Amino acid sequence: MEYSTFQFQDNFTYYAGAHTITAGINIENLSFTNVFFPGSQSVYVYNSLADFYTDANDYIANPGRTASPISLRRFQLRYSALPGGAEPVQPSEVLYTGIYAQDEFEPMAGLKLTAGLRMDIPIFSDTGYENPNVNAMTFIDPSGNPYTINTEQLPKSKALISPRLGFNYDVMGDKTLQVRGGTGVFTGRPVFVWISNQVGNNGVLTGFESIDNTTTRPFVPDATAYVPSSATLPSSVEIAATDPDFKFPQTWRSNIAVDKKLPWWGLVGTLEYIYSQDVNGMTYFNANLPLAQTSFSGPDGRPRWTSNRLNVNVPNVSGTGTTTVTSAEVLANTDRGYSSSFAIKLEKPIDKGFFATAAYNFGNARNTIDPGSIARGSWQNNAIYNDPNNPRLDYSANDQRHRAIVSLGYRKEYAGKFASQIGIFWEGRNQGRFSYITSNDMNGDGGFNDLIYVARDQSEMLFETHTPTGASAPYTAAQQAADWDAFIAQDEYLSGIRGGYADRNGALIPWVFRADFSFVQDFFMDVKGKRNTLQFRVDIINVGNLLNDSWGVGNVVSQARPLNYRGVTSNVPRYRLNIKNVDSSGNVVPFTETFTKSASLDDVWQMQFSLRYIFN
Repeated sequence: MEYSTFQFQDNFTYYAGAHTITAGINIENLSFTNVFFPGSQSVYVYNSLADFYTDANDYIANPGRTASPISLRRFQLRYSALPGGAEPVQPSEVLYTGIYAQDEFEPMAGLKLTAGLRMDIPIFSDTGYENPNVNAMTFIDPSGNPYTINTEQLPKSKALISPRLGFNYDVMGDKTLQVRGGTGVFTGRPVFVWISNQVGNNGVLTGFESIDNTTTRPFVPDATAYVPSSATLPSSVEIAATDPDFKFPQTWRSNIAVDKKLPWWGLVGTLEYIYSQDVNGMTYFNANLPLAQTSFSGPDGRPRWTSNRLNVNVPNVSGTGTTTVTSAEVLANTDRGYSSSFAIKLEKPIDKGFFATAAYNFGNARNTIDPGSIARGSWQNNAIYNDPNNPRLDYSANDQRHRAIVSLGYRKEYAGKFASQIGIFWEGRNQGRFSYITSNDMNGDGGFNDLIYVARDQSEMLFETHTPTGASAPYTAAQQAADWDAFIAQDEYLSGIRGGYADRNGALIPWVFRADFSFVQDFFMDVKGKRNTLQFRVDIINVGNLLNDSWGVGNVVSQARPLNYRGVTSNVPRYRLNIKNVDSSGNVVPFTETFTKSASLDDVWQMQFSLRYIFN
């Protein structure tokens, strides 16, 4: 991606007695030239490694074949639709303007108020491409109503108003008790690649082919083998679009905090609560996905798609040929996401060289989607068990449930020439969240993102007997049901939601505890009457692991896709249980624990030396 920017900012401040008024303007011109071309080398997705070997060996034996002896789970190809296969450059440009004003004043002794208002207006240049065939089609919105897409229309210019109010109150007038807080709407930029997705995925610059369960795309080493020879508008396209009412991200955020100087050892205690609510959050829906045609039977009665594309072989507006839309992800807004955090902190301000801090934070963040950089991937990889165009409000991938820190340090200058400092930083936190998802596209909507149903007991489990590669005997349905039931029982999260669906990012990875140690030695030198410093520093990262090799080691998820969806029996989902391995005796080894110890660079101690010269 090429990126260029121009920025101009000017502020004006006026003092009027108890009021300090600040006003200003900010203008930015942002220009992007992106070339994002995934899948241009062809993507072959096989159901097993054995299937790949079969397909590859068949090519060696018969390079001119037109069909594969096995069925591919999925084939995808993205190709340039420009003459001569030219590079599909995706330009976008936005003029981002903002004006603001703020008044800071003291209505009474010790109370300071800050009131402000900001207005931002983004203006996109006309760099989109028109696809008349797509513009003439009818799609649907998340409610199932008719919906049209204009591939050329980038987000319209809309004024975004951001009012805010803050206060700081010195209650006793001696800075021993301070109450502070505020509330307001805050506007931010979107990730601009979200917009360039539309510039690039419109069926004008590139064509896109995606075929499931096919034998018509046998493996070929030549990446251009299936690229159409014609440079006309492709007959198969993937669309990324922006809803006409889309607005830049806005969040309403409020906080309240109390800082109190405590009567012990000069400690300062802080309590703080922050709440944020989406005003214009980000979401995606696939406008080319029809409403579900049916549903599963039994305890897992989730919706099911037997057809997942609305616009298939639609006659072109020119009267020649047809166009198939593989998907049409639309960037839109939602106001359903929110987050909150509560923090408590004790701090010992620096005193005779010693300083210390201890804090704990509890967080809770929910949203409907964790968008990435690709429109299709953002929608397709959003874990769901209901309608993917109306996802539930679930845990955000950025939800940090628990975090505690302790920081200690001491610095001493001596002999007029030296200073030594030691410090330690300790942290304990949850390592993150994850989702339990089935393998394969269970509900048929086109995404491999289906959250599992957690059976109440083995009577609700339907497995198929099979013989894993290398196994000496079949892995029976009864064995799989027993092993899966045992796995659920040992998993605190799964055992607590029996008879229900897993949440997106519902499972927590356990706490990890790590500490870092530092030692700094300063050597002072007088250079032309000024003190310069030669500083030597030693850092031991994850120092606990140096003392005990089991300390400071994190956890990883053993298997987040435990169930391999295989089809239906009497309209009830049927599975194979994914296994850990097959041992040397041919015995199946199932997963028995949710987590295993990780073995990354972060899990072992590291020592770092540094030397720095400081000019004063």
